[in-house]
Amino acid sequence: MEWVIALLAGIFVGGGIIFIYLKTTSNKTLLNAQKTAQSIIADAENELETLKKEKLIEAEEEIFDQKQRLESEYEKRNSHLKRIETSLDEKEVDVDRKVAMVESKEQEVLEFEKTLKDRESQVVGKKEELDRLIADELLKLEEISGLTREEARDTLLKDMEEEARREGARLSQGIIDQATLEANRRAREIVVQAIQQTAAEQSVEATVSVITLPNDDMKGRIIGREGRNIRAFELITGVDVIIDDTPEIVVLSSYNSYRREIAKLALEKLITDGRIHPARIEEVVEKTGQEMKESVMEIGEQTLLDMGIHGVAPEITEILGRLKYRTSYGQNVLNHCKEVAHLCGVMAAELGLDVRLAKRAGILHDIGKGLDIHNESGHAAQGADLLKKHNENPIVINAAMAHHDEKEASSPITLLVMAADKISGSRPGARRESLETFIKRMQELETIAQDCDGVEKSYAIQAGREVRVIVETEKVDDVNARELARDIAKKIQLNIEFPGQIKVSVIREYRAYSYAT
Repeated sequence: MEWVIALLAGIFVGGGIIFIYLKTTSNKTLLNAQKTAQSIIADAENELETLKKEKLIEAEEEIFDQKQRLESEYEKRNSHLKRIETSLDEKEVDVDRKVAMVESKEQEVLEFEKTLKDRESQVVGKKEELDRLIADELLKLEEISGLTREEARDTLLKDMEEEARREGARLSQGIIDQATLEANRRAREIVVQAIQQTAAEQSVEATVSVITLPNDDMKGRIIGREGRNIRAFELITGVDVIIDDTPEIVVLSSYNSYRREIAKLALEKLITDGRIHPARIEEVVEKTGQEMKESVMEIGEQTLLDMGIHGVAPEITEILGRLKYRTSYGQNVLNHCKEVAHLCGVMAAELGLDVRLAKRAGILHDIGKGLDIHNESGHAAQGADLLKKHNENPIVINAAMAHHDEKEASSPITLLVMAADKISGSRPGARRESLETFIKRMQELETIAQDCDGVEKSYAIQAGREVRVIVETEKVDDVNARELARDIAKKIQLNIEFPGQIKVSVIREYRAYSYAT
């Protein structure tokens, strides 16, 4: 019985142990299963989040690509529209210029017609006055006793002929003087157009400046809406702005190198700054003009310092610096003055004259070319007046006045300046003209003058800037001398191409001889 109880007790205890073991094992398995499930859920959530992020990134990249394509297409279309707009603006500006030119030509024609009518009225009035004088003369001759009708007629005809010749010469000279004044007024308007159409390569280089643009869109900004920017720039600077189909290029054209340099510097500043409108243009051009004044003053001071010349007035120094932007027959005027001064100094040293005074006269002899005064007196007289104004040495004044034989030389230094000026201006290559061309042009000038009736001798002087003609006194009188000078000048204009102007001087000298025996 006891062993049964012990067996039952063992079984009971063993069953409890087994139950406890199974329960413990079941709890561990359940806990492991829960951990595994949580891990799987966490991994799934992480994978879902990663997948979500990847899809979002792909969607953003696709949207960005589409945006880039749309922006690129928009830029292309916008650029095309801007080019069309710029082309239309340029065409509109060109049309406005042509209309203004036509209106200007019409106005000139009307003024010319009015001038012709006025001159015609003057001629009619002179004719009526001449008829009245003839009638009075006839009455007087009829009252004179002792003269036949034929003698009275011969006397009257002789007086009429002489009076008509004098009156015709006076009227022709007045018309020539009036035409000269009119030509000087219009020359500045015509010269730029003539140079652009017919000038040689060296003239083009001396009258235009080329500015490179960062892009073609800048052309539209320079022109401005309805052309207001380009018109304001041309009005303020006095320089023509040429904008054509050449990519990224703007051309400035002006016969005045000083104004063209100001316009070039001002436009470069405007392009760099980016702000282009009329008010800004006026501000920049004015500031650039002041800077140019300082620059030319420095150039003048440095030139005088290099020559060892002191005590020159500031106004003259500034004008001397301006000569850097002046050319004569393609030769830079400042370099020409330096060369003349150097030659004068060398010759003065050889002759035992004042070297400093000779250099001073040489460097200032063409100072009149730096002035913006336009009249018939010429640069020599204008330069002499400027030097007188600043109490310059009389020898220097005389050298400036007489270096083109316009006045008698009062000093040996003036003669040195005249010689050095001719050496510098006439030597081959100085003024972009070969020796053969120079000699041929001089010979042609003398031949044209020599072929005219009554001409005894002809000489081309001053590097072809003047032709002096000596006529036979018996064949050419004072009235015919003027007509001969005009005829020779016309023949030169028709047969020879030349820069600047050529002066024709007809010299008529009467000499009477008698011998005492």
